[in-house]
Amino acid sequence: MTFITVPTIEKITFEHYTNPIGVDTPSPRISWQFSSGAKDWIQSEYEIELKRDGSAKPEVYSIKSDNSVLAPWPSTPLTSRERVYVSVRSRSENGQWSNKAESIVEAGFLNSQEWVSSFVTCSIDQPLDKPKRPFRLRQIFHHSLSEIPIRTARLYITALGVYEPYLNGTHVGKDILAPGWTSYSSRLSYQVHDVTNLIKDGKNVLGAWLAEGWYSGVLGYQGGQRNIFGDKLGLLAQLEINGKPVKSEWEWSFGSIINAGLYAGEIYDTNLPDDHEMSEGDWKPTKNLPLPSSKLFITQSSPIQEVKKVKPINIITTPSGKTIIDFGQNLGGVVRFLSDPPKSSVTSEIIIRHAEVLEHGELGTRPLRYAEATDRIILGGSKSLAGYTPKFTFHGFRYVEITGWSNITLEDIEAVVIQSSMERVGDFKCSHDLINKLHENAVWSTIANTIGIPSDCPQRDERLGWTGDVCVFSPTMSYLFNSSGFLSEWLQDLWQDQKNLDGVVPIFVPDTGTDVSTPEAIWGDASVIVPYDIYTSSGDSQVLERQFESIQMWLDKGVKRDNHTGLWSQERDQLGDWLAPRAPPETPNMGPTDNLLVADAWLIHSTRTAADIAQKTNRLSESKRYKKEAEDLTNAFYDQYVTRSGRLVSETQTALCLLLHFNIYPSNCKNHPNYQSIFAERLAKSVSKANWLIDTGFAGTPIILPTLAENGHLNHAYRMLQSTECPSWLSPVLLGATTIWERWDSMLSDGSINPGEMTSFNHYALGSVASFMHEYIGGLKQLGGESGYKEILIKPQPGGTITSAKTNHKSPYGQISVEWSIKNGNLDLIVDIPPNCKAQVILPGKEDNIEYIGSGHWEYSVPYSLPAFPPASYIPHFAPVRPNEWAA
Repeated sequence: MTFITVPTIEKITFEHYTNPIGVDTPSPRISWQFSSGAKDWIQSEYEIELKRDGSAKPEVYSIKSDNSVLAPWPSTPLTSRERVYVSVRSRSENGQWSNKAESIVEAGFLNSQEWVSSFVTCSIDQPLDKPKRPFRLRQIFHHSLSEIPIRTARLYITALGVYEPYLNGTHVGKDILAPGWTSYSSRLSYQVHDVTNLIKDGKNVLGAWLAEGWYSGVLGYQGGQRNIFGDKLGLLAQLEINGKPVKSEWEWSFGSIINAGLYAGEIYDTNLPDDHEMSEGDWKPTKNLPLPSSKLFITQSSPIQEVKKVKPINIITTPSGKTIIDFGQNLGGVVRFLSDPPKSSVTSEIIIRHAEVLEHGELGTRPLRYAEATDRIILGGSKSLAGYTPKFTFHGFRYVEITGWSNITLEDIEAVVIQSSMERVGDFKCSHDLINKLHENAVWSTIANTIGIPSDCPQRDERLGWTGDVCVFSPTMSYLFNSSGFLSEWLQDLWQDQKNLDGVVPIFVPDTGTDVSTPEAIWGDASVIVPYDIYTSSGDSQVLERQFESIQMWLDKGVKRDNHTGLWSQERDQLGDWLAPRAPPETPNMGPTDNLLVADAWLIHSTRTAADIAQKTNRLSESKRYKKEAEDLTNAFYDQYVTRSGRLVSETQTALCLLLHFNIYPSNCKNHPNYQSIFAERLAKSVSKANWLIDTGFAGTPIILPTLAENGHLNHAYRMLQSTECPSWLSPVLLGATTIWERWDSMLSDGSINPGEMTSFNHYALGSVASFMHEYIGGLKQLGGESGYKEILIKPQPGGTITSAKTNHKSPYGQISVEWSIKNGNLDLIVDIPPNCKAQVILPGKEDNIEYIGSGHWEYSVPYSLPAFPPASYIPHFAPVRPNEWAA
């Protein structure tokens, strides 16, 4: 094999921006990723060259450092609109230089005085208690290319509502539902587009559609509320040519979209104007709106865009005679028509109803609750339907019911999948087909629940940023997608909303104010855990700095404590181990595990994490205080919940996992039993007694398999993972699930939907099991000493009936991959480590021998065979083994 001696720098990024044109960080940190292959390559020095506009001489900075992730900006800060050409090269310890990679970075508006435009809106007041009809805005201006040649043209744009911009008939950019959803009263993001090539000689028309979106549309469950953030839609658009704003009057007009609600759907009338040139219609002068008090900023979150297309697989005629298109995949998005219907096959209106499942052969709409999820197209006009897709709504669906177009074919329609377009950075495959499908389902649920914010579901009258869901899922999300910018921006909204509640973290962010926000463990703990997860995956310590006030607000003010113990107050209940299988459908927080025990265990975990964050941000006194608090809380926890012999009050799978996984053991336990071994043994007995079926909800599900594996019961972890009876991870897969369900039994085996009001077929929280696949089956895990995968643990732990697996993750340094297979009595392992990283390799059966390696391609082979499977039951007569239950 020929070894590569010098890696290639493949990519340069600035902070967490996905688009370097328009950043609002004056001194953006710089990162560069390497290609894999170079053996034992460590950077000792890097060189950054900057070429600023207007400066003839480049700036060159040589820095002795191994840092290639978020390296400090080496020069003077950027100024508004400034464009800098950046090149980076890197040298190894033996003096070899990499290639010179190049990029650009351009600042947006670095102070609010740069905005000389105003928010404009239609000149009429639309009713407050009804949907606001979308409208169009346009600005006509003239430009002579011969008199003023164009060097640059930029569009700076945002809205109170959601917008879609056009310049001379061309859709500007690829963003959907821009500017996304933030806590509008505090923070409103704007976008920057390079439109240099769209300016024409002579007459030019800048236009945009504007709709209510999250800003003033209906939000919330049980019917929701309107105008939560404001009751007047507005557009702020500043077009600049060569750095100078274009000044012209704005006009407005209604068009072909009659209604557009996120929950209701969109009504499109082909008889009304819809030209992208914005020439048709009855145009009237606009009126201005006052500038909102919220901060205008350029988001580091990836914009919502079309990320996939899904072709339909079947056309179904239901028992009642309805026509349903099956796309074969539950998703978040809209449909697109690819052709025009023959006039003989359509009525005056096409109606498209969406749902995730069928129930007894008909569209299963009950889980949508108050969400109408219906798009309507009024026919009769001359416009072609080919290419039509709704602009200002989205739905969660696998099935669409089409009324008004008889004889529609599979070639006439497709599904458009939308997402905050984060880069996919992680994957997993193994020899077990059902587990592969389970992992794929987790990916699809992540895509559907990262549309603007980390949400709970994409289909019903909710779609809110529930803090508990992302708290337990963020490590999995960060492995699958580069979510650093996406989650960092959401956390800043959390902090702003938390300030308004005197330290209490809302149960969903952005806070709609439609529910009484009470402090909830796990949900509120997102303020502590999610920043740490971002830091761990990205290596960005600034997120810890920025969010530390939020962390302190939660622990010091938000948590409602018992005055004597410091634990959670017992005056009110908690959400606890939400959606545990034994909880009744109508009361999802009434599972078998004491809710306050769950809350107190998470409080200890968050307090310890806060101590670690304080240490990493050089807040030594706070770190010492939180460490002491965590110790006191642990002792109080044992006084409250654990007997002297080690018996746990409310002893369940979740309760045992919390103590084991979070290492909750009293400091003064010298004269007490070995709690870890006692709890681990009882956990194994508990899962065996349950025939290895799930008994956990939000609190226990993400950690039960890792807890078993780390405490000597790997075989039990695999047995739980491979179980196929309900409740288990694979039971929905066998019932046809293509995403992760909210409940283990969202669909019953007889084809009926769970009778509970709260059931969704697209929630990612229980998909956190994918982390077990990445870290234990695949064997790729980050070591605790460093962040951003600077140091890596390669430790595949085969089990069950799985004979091969592979996983990969593109870290901030580059691609990491692990692949293994068992055959002919050997385990063969292939590992690729990116430059500037180190790894520990622990082979199965050789746990006492740790090999330390650097970057490059590595191969191993050791004698190995899978252990006997399934594990013996602790209670054989109670839990008989079903021999084929775990088969692939």
